[in-house]
Amino acid sequence: MPTKEEWQNAFAARHGEKLQKVFSSSVVAVCGLGGLGSNIATALARAGIGKLILIDFDSVDLSNLHRQQYKASQIGKYKTDAIVENLCEINPYIRTEAHTIRLTEENALTLLSQADVICEAFDNPQAKAMLCNLVLEKLPQKFYVAASGMAGIDSPNLIKTKRVSKRFYLCGDGVNGVGESDGLFASRVMLCAAHQAHTVLRVLAEEYEV
Repeated sequence: MPTKEEWQNAFAARHGEKLQKVFSSSVVAVCGLGGLGSNIATALARAGIGKLILIDFDSVDLSNLHRQQYKASQIGKYKTDAIVENLCEINPYIRTEAHTIRLTEENALTLLSQADVICEAFDNPQAKAMLCNLVLEKLPQKFYVAASGMAGIDSPNLIKTKRVSKRFYLCGDGVNGVGESDGLFASRVMLCAAHQAHTVLRVLAEEYEV
């Protein structure tokens, strides 16, 4: 197993030492660990983000495996436990803070207080709206990266990132929500998750325009 120093040097060789120091000292919250969140978390772990706050109340089931970063052997495990297991295989020195809980207005401020950037990765419209409103109203100093529209088999080139306001970014096609189109495909869900993860990296690098 490479040492932590060797691991950090490998990241720095790819990203540059200055930028990797920023990534390594950053905290990112991923709210929801399904098709979006599990892929966002995986990308951020591979980028060498220092700490991930991971929030989901659900368990892995068979229907998740075609688009989420879980394995057949993990069916029945809480997604928080399964994703931490997988992330530590990818990056054994990443710090994780996992909460097997439903994110609500009552607990969100406490759970998200340490995060530099908050990623919304829910598939429930009410949960999306709740988190968006809460962050914009009560955590206005945080950067917020959300998703809207990644279902169906439409063109991948319709997935875009928009800067809605100074600290609010929205990724997706803005049209095809879950249940509104013909299915969910790993390739298109992963595209949207990649937009979100890369937006996080750009924000941390102080590259704010899209």
